[in-house]
Order: sequence, then structure tokens, then C-alpha cells
Amino acid sequence: MRIIKPYMAGIFSLLILLGSGCKEENKFVPPPPAQVNVKQPIKQEVSEYLEFTGNTQAFNTVQLVARVQGYLKKVYFHDGDLVKKGQLLFLIQQDTYQARLNQAEAQVQQQKASLDHAQTEFNRFTDLVRQHAAAQTDVDNWRYQRDNAKAAQAAAKANRDLAKLDLDYTQVVAPFDGRIDRRLKDPGNLVGAGEFTLLAEINQINPMYVYFTINETDLLRVIKQTNIGPGEALKLKIPAALALSDDKGYPYMGTLDFTAISVTPTTGTLLLRAIYPNPGGKILPGLFARVRVLVVNSEKMSLLVPEIAIGYDQLGAYLLVVNDKNIVERRPVKLGTQVEDNRVVLEGIKDQDWVIVNGLLRAIPGSTVNPIGKASRDVKSDDRISADSAEQGKPTP
Repeated sequence: MRIIKPYMAGIFSLLILLGSGCKEENKFVPPPPAQVNVKQPIKQEVSEYLEFTGNTQAFNTVQLVARVQGYLKKVYFHDGDLVKKGQLLFLIQQDTYQARLNQAEAQVQQQKASLDHAQTEFNRFTDLVRQHAAAQTDVDNWRYQRDNAKAAQAAAKANRDLAKLDLDYTQVVAPFDGRIDRRLKDPGNLVGAGEFTLLAEINQINPMYVYFTINETDLLRVIKQTNIGPGEALKLKIPAALALSDDKGYPYMGTLDFTAISVTPTTGTLLLRAIYPNPGGKILPGLFARVRVLVVNSEKMSLLVPEIAIGYDQLGAYLLVVNDKNIVERRPVKLGTQVEDNRVVLEGIKDQDWVIVNGLLRAIPGSTVNPIGKASRDVKSDDRISADSAEQGKPTP
């Protein structure tokens, strides 16, 4: 067993005491302020727009039906085809209706012959009466026969026209340029038996309608602001931009086309309609659509901020602003129309405010931040002053 000398034990104790005395205590160092990017609002002249949601609807929609009875003989299109006005789509058996037309033509000829005979006899007996060679009753009788034949001929012509119509109805043609849906009856089926049989549906999709509604508050405000009623607005061809659910911005341009004559009492809204060119058929009926309508004579200077800077919560829209002490403030704002990637702010900020546009998750209202956009300008100014001072403090060589 090793024996530690007393003086060695004293040295160890002294080292331990010195080591414990040199150790520094842990102190909390607060993290540096979070860095955020700030930007002042853009000030420019902006026209006011109203934004709505609506649905697309075909310019014309027609259900093609069988107007005469017969067997469906042939279909002249493929389901979903684009068709032209007057194009033959369905053919119903024509034999019966062609025979009826021939019969009606024969009746017209028969009545014409009867009319010619009655007219000849009437003229002949009229001359005989003048010569006192016939009785007046004979003239009256042939006058009756002539008039009766004339009426019978008119009836025969009407029957011929009806027969011709029935024959024409065996050919179902497209009433306008459009796109046809799938056929609902196949060749060989009996159609038009006691009822109008639906054969297919066709839509005219160029141009295209979009229906939407404006609430009573916005309607009255716009009328008061522009002094233009809904009926007068149609004459102005007010621009109305359209966007579908997957569109960025408003790529389709059209005009306001129709306003309803009364506000719906149950909803407090007025029905509006806009019309859009659709030559490529990209817009289909029944789609959800966003519509932006220009408010006439609404140009004014406005403040714009990036759309990404706007936050939303239960209290509404807000912006995070850095004040003079670099403390974050929450500003509730009233938003206006969208201009590309920016949004008009109607109330809540001033043009000298610094709005946080990046780092929103690190910016907590009431906390201190390091505003990059704002600080960079100040730092450059401070650096320039420091550099000038340093130059003045240098000794002259």
C-alpha cells in the first residue's frame, strides 16, 4: 500500500481549490433579433375593380328531339364532335313521309283539275246567261263549284306543306356551330312514338357566358360613386376579366353583357352576366370562375403591398409593420383590388410605414427585429459618416 506524504496531499488540495475558483458561471445570453425583410408600400394610380365568383354557361343550349315518329336510321357524328350549323346529325326513316308527300302532291293536282273545270264551266254559263240561253241558277252553281275547288286546292297545298315538313323533320341538323354531347339513341330504335324523344344535346360555346351576382351593398356604392345605373352600364361595354380555378391572374377578357331587372329579395343580390370569346373551346360550361369587373371612373392614387405580406386570422386581414424602434406591430387593414402580385390597401397603413414582406413567421408583434431593407439604407449612411470621420482623423503624410 502506497503512503501519500502529508505535503503531497496539501498540494492536491490546493490545485483542486484553484481549479474550482477559476471556473466561470454560465450566464444566459439573449438571441439576436430576428432578421426580416421590409419594404415600403408602392404608391401609384390604380383603378378599382370588383371581384366575383360565378359559373360558366353556354351561349346557346339546344336539346335535339325527334319531331316525327320512325326508326332511327343513321347517326352522322361521333360523340363530342364539333359540328357546324346545318350539318346533318340524325336521319329517321323517310319512306313513309316521302309517300305521304307524294300523296299530298297528287291531291294538289286533283284539286287543281277540279278548279280549272269549275272555272271553265262558270265562264261558259256566264256567257250563256248574257245570251239568255241558260238560267242564272246554273251560273250560281258553277260559281259555288269553282270557289269550293279553290278552297279544296288550298287545303291540299297545306297538306302538301305539312307532309314536306314531316319529311324534313326526318333529318335532324345542327341549329348552330357548337359541340354535341353523346347520342342518347342508337340506330334501329323507334323514336318520336307519342312523345318527343331526346336524341342529343348541343352547346354553342363560342362565345361563352359567365353568370355571377353582386351584393346589395356593393351595388348601391357603385351606383352612387359612378352615377351609372345597371341598365346604362350595359351600353358602356365595361371590361370584365375572367379566370378559371387553375389560372394565375385573369387571362380571359370580355365585357359586361346583362344585368337583371331586380334584386333577389331572399339573397339581396343582383344577377349579372359577362360574355367572353372562346374560339378554341378552352372554357367549358359549368366551370367555377372568378370575374373582375372594372368600376368606371374609379382611378385614384393607392398604396400597394406584396400579396405575400398579407396575413389573415379570425379578425380579418392584417400586415406586420416595423416601427421606428424596430418593434413589430400588427396593423389591421382593409384590402382593395389585386394588381398583379400586389394588393391595394385602402386603410391601415401609410406610405412611410415599413411592411414586413419576408420572415413573417419570425416576426412576433411586440418583439424587436432586425429589418434588413430598412437597416441596409441606414447602415450605408452610417458607414459613409464613419468613413468620412476616419479620413479626417488620419495624419497628413
